[in-house]
Amino acid sequence: MKNNGIYQRLTSYSDPGFSRFVRRAFLASAGYDAEDLSRPVVGIADTSSDLNPCHRDMPAMVEAVKRGVLEGGGLPFAFPTCSLHEILMFPTTMLYRNLLAMETEEMLRALPLDAVVLLGGCDKTVPAQLMAAASADLPAVSLVTGPMRTGRWRGERLGACTDCRRLWAKHRAGELSEEDLAQIEPELCSTGGTCMVMGTASTMACLAETLGMALPGSATPPSGSGARLRAAVAAGRQAAALAVAPIRPSEILTPEAFHNAATVLAATGGSTNVVIHLLAIARRAGVPLGLDDLARIAARTPLLVDCKPAGANYMEDLHHAGGVPALLRELAPLLESDARTVEGRTMRHRIAESSCRVGEVIRSLDEPLGPGRALTVLRGSLAPDGAVLKCAAASPDLFTHEGPAVVFESPEDAAARIDDPALALTPDHVLVLRNIGPRAAGMPEAGSLPIPRYLAERGVTDMVRISDGRMSGTSYGMVILHVAPEAAAGGPLALVEDGDRIRVDVDTGSLELLVSEDELVRRRASWKPPDTPVRGWSRLHFEHVMQADLGCDLDFC
Repeated sequence: MKNNGIYQRLTSYSDPGFSRFVRRAFLASAGYDAEDLSRPVVGIADTSSDLNPCHRDMPAMVEAVKRGVLEGGGLPFAFPTCSLHEILMFPTTMLYRNLLAMETEEMLRALPLDAVVLLGGCDKTVPAQLMAAASADLPAVSLVTGPMRTGRWRGERLGACTDCRRLWAKHRAGELSEEDLAQIEPELCSTGGTCMVMGTASTMACLAETLGMALPGSATPPSGSGARLRAAVAAGRQAAALAVAPIRPSEILTPEAFHNAATVLAATGGSTNVVIHLLAIARRAGVPLGLDDLARIAARTPLLVDCKPAGANYMEDLHHAGGVPALLRELAPLLESDARTVEGRTMRHRIAESSCRVGEVIRSLDEPLGPGRALTVLRGSLAPDGAVLKCAAASPDLFTHEGPAVVFESPEDAAARIDDPALALTPDHVLVLRNIGPRAAGMPEAGSLPIPRYLAERGVTDMVRISDGRMSGTSYGMVILHVAPEAAAGGPLALVEDGDRIRVDVDTGSLELLVSEDELVRRRASWKPPDTPVRGWSRLHFEHVMQADLGCDLDFC
């Protein structure tokens, strides 16, 4: 009796024969016959939603994947999972990344699937799906919706969301009017797709391909393009092949694969958020990967990709320059070429088939866009378990800095007070925002505090900012993030007071709170942890989420 295809994972009625019979009966109502049901089953995890404009073009991708599955001899079934859009969710999609990972994993275990294509794109969807794939270990192909194309305003190319932040900062500094912003708004996100800079979505797309979980060349084609649809068809064909001759995520997500992913993360000047996601995926895959491993790899990997926010170009430019395959060929001396990929070949074979197009967008190892250490890890009395800085997008003149702290207790507190001239802030101040870590607030992208308006109007464009939260991968500046342990877990960040001296030294990798241990002991005696949420997902997350240096996954996962 067959126990694969539609006949696997039978509904429990204490009668397997009846389970098969009634399953066929209900599928007959959907038009499926015996020929259909003899095929291997390929699921298509669909994260499209009317509340996710990044995934606007995903319905056409679902149809393209189905075509590929049918061409490969499989039977496609699309199924929905929750859709996480970075801009349209409160308080942050990071609070729900683990929920999507859990939901997807449970669907992969419960549905009668031989393989699956995971359709994601917007920031948290791809990492959540890769976490689920690592845990369920069902043959899987990752497929992203693709980046937006750029818009234009007064002859300047614009793209979300680095330009969103840059132009909003100009507005705060009095350089752009409300009328200017009204003209700019429809040009920043001119098509469907994810942010077209090297933010979290684009970085995760590049890393899914580098890890070997996505097909070569599939990370960069723009959303809605013929190239994007052809990538979807190819993903469907490959998933159908995996349904017959399985290659499981456990065979792909190896230490060598994560070494390669960390190398590409550094070479692209990618999002700091991906540090958290990569750590979480690695832990799900049983691969020992830590912050120091990422810092070590980043130190030896120069910045090669000239894309915002660390550079000047956009994802469509990277695509036309050869995409991830061209980048991997240039990075070949730094890669683990025996890493296996979803099509059953090694990274060596992928590199051999790609062409190197070194030029304006992808630089060479000999003439990089920037030196190594695009990302770095800081440790010290303020961050015993580590903090992360995107050096490639920060001001080098602030890499060594000491100044007095001004403390904000929440994003609301910062919004209410940061522009108040009575604070008498100077460019030397260190802006500290706490209680936005994984336990306290789900870790929103609030760490990139705005420059106080009265300083911005004087031409100040960067300051040292420190938090236990995140910033958008599209952001820039001297913003130190993911301080661990977070304030809500009793980390030293909880004990900082206005006026305390803080010293950061990127060259030595240190982040120090210059307050005596005796004084910190005194302060800790009066510190109180936050209240536990009353119910639901917020409570489960609060009680079980781990710290940023461990990937912010749930401890029982």
